[in-house]
Amino acid sequence: MPEYLNKEILILGCGNVLFGDDGFGYAVVNKLNALKEKIPALNSNKIGIIDAGTGASHYILSLIDEDTPIKKIIIIDAIDFGLKPGELIKLYPNDLPKIKKYYIDAHDMPLAGLIKEINEKYGIEVVVIGCQSKNMTAPDICLELSEEVKNAVDRAVEMVLDELLK
Repeated sequence: MPEYLNKEILILGCGNVLFGDDGFGYAVVNKLNALKEKIPALNSNKIGIIDAGTGASHYILSLIDEDTPIKKIIIIDAIDFGLKPGELIKLYPNDLPKIKKYYIDAHDMPLAGLIKEINEKYGIEVVVIGCQSKNMTAPDICLELSEEVKNAVDRAVEMVLDELLK
């Protein structure tokens, strides 16, 4: 079992840094890792802060079973819900089927079923912190977040900290 599956809380930054705002999850995870020494809630061996890139579904979420001690998963990703660019939204497993279209990873693979299964079958709390993207540039390479999404990174960090302190 990978070491990260032995944590009680997983914070997963999802997306691809090569495609503009799809790098939002990576930017938030980088900021969280930079704050670990200053914020005790982040500096615990019970918490795994992971840049999951585009592999959250295949290399992390699909490996969870009844033996993993995970109690909570916080997923951070760029979304396209038709909101104002940079707007943040918090979603829970029961919210996901109501959404017409959502991006959880760079392959646009719907994870609602997997997230619901993890929640219902193993009792793991799952929350998705999504940021409305402005520029998803695939297949064109762009290593920059839009200004609106870049400005949302600190607010997303606060939302993650709120989730940790619940």
